[in-house]
Amino acid sequence: MTSWSIYAIILMYATVVLGVWLPFKLPATMFGISAIGIWTILLFIYAFIASVLPITTLLQPRDYMNSHELLIAMVLLTLGVIFASFGGNLHMVAPAVNSNPVGAPSLWPFLFITIACGAISGWHSLVSSGTSSKQVRKESDSLFVGYGSMIMESVLAVFVIIAVAAGIGMGLHTKDGQTLMGVQAWTHHYASWAAAKGLGSKVGAFVVGSANMLGAIGIPFKLAITIMGVFVASFAGTTLDSATRIQRYVITEMFPGTFRNRYIATAVVMLFATFLVFSTGANGKGALILWPLFGAVNQTLAGLALIIATVYLKSRGGLKWLVTGLPAVFMVVMSFWATIINQIKFLQGNVLLTIINFIIILSILWIVIEGLIRFFSVTDAGEAQFEQA
Repeated sequence: MTSWSIYAIILMYATVVLGVWLPFKLPATMFGISAIGIWTILLFIYAFIASVLPITTLLQPRDYMNSHELLIAMVLLTLGVIFASFGGNLHMVAPAVNSNPVGAPSLWPFLFITIACGAISGWHSLVSSGTSSKQVRKESDSLFVGYGSMIMESVLAVFVIIAVAAGIGMGLHTKDGQTLMGVQAWTHHYASWAAAKGLGSKVGAFVVGSANMLGAIGIPFKLAITIMGVFVASFAGTTLDSATRIQRYVITEMFPGTFRNRYIATAVVMLFATFLVFSTGANGKGALILWPLFGAVNQTLAGLALIIATVYLKSRGGLKWLVTGLPAVFMVVMSFWATIINQIKFLQGNVLLTIINFIIILSILWIVIEGLIRFFSVTDAGEAQFEQA
């Protein structure tokens, strides 16, 4: 499998190079649906197929490819940082502290639900229980895979920070044809919270900053942009099919009699996703409505994972539970604080986000109450009781 994934990654990069020089673009609209909508439908078809097949048939080989792609991207970024630094073109242009950016929410608690994945991520706890656990050769490998993966992702997070805080200063091409450099480039992109608020702006800053650094090792800017864009899109694809599979698991566990069939359960997942994506029309951008909720939901899941680990460690005896217990308290407090602030904002006119965010608030309270009850009911000698439950 490893050798075939290497052949596949070589073929993929060949298509990337080919795509730069012979680009293919979908029409602006097809059958009344925008190009983004068409891509969404194609990705949904892929996600359905990937999530109903056995993990070893498609998901695992694809993850092998993505792991190689990640290593290649990180090697390129490492070389880019080194060569750009010694070349004198790479400098930190972002301010060390921007205490009052225009239109931004307060630093506390939003800093701790904004920087996710590279620090702590609830989503990864779902992936590890739903898909990663089915791919490790033996249980003891989970420590290396899980811990090593998060260390690797934290390194990637450092590269992201370098790209958006320094790499973007090596050159930013504006829509009106200007090329901004240094602090001016950073200030233009991050002129206000609203200017850099959308998902596209966030991803764009990373792609442009990374492409600038790759230029220091001789990769043409157009090709570098494509390489980093495909890198980001590839990992979005892994999230898409893994999320579809995990949602299918959740639906099956909640309604085992009705949705035991994986095809029916997956179809229900895709039906709701399709409705959400096209809820704002044929542009396929409806799901972005929920983007403001992502950080708080992700870190709420992180709190849940830490609470479960804390209860388990408490049942084993000793004070090891403090290792996960203290971070659990911190993440729950930050997530709850952020959701309350969001709820006050959403109440000013966004009915959909108000309802969903209220459900999140209730979920946090439920998690805390259940966690506390279980924590104080488990004794140091209660491991057997915990495992039976």
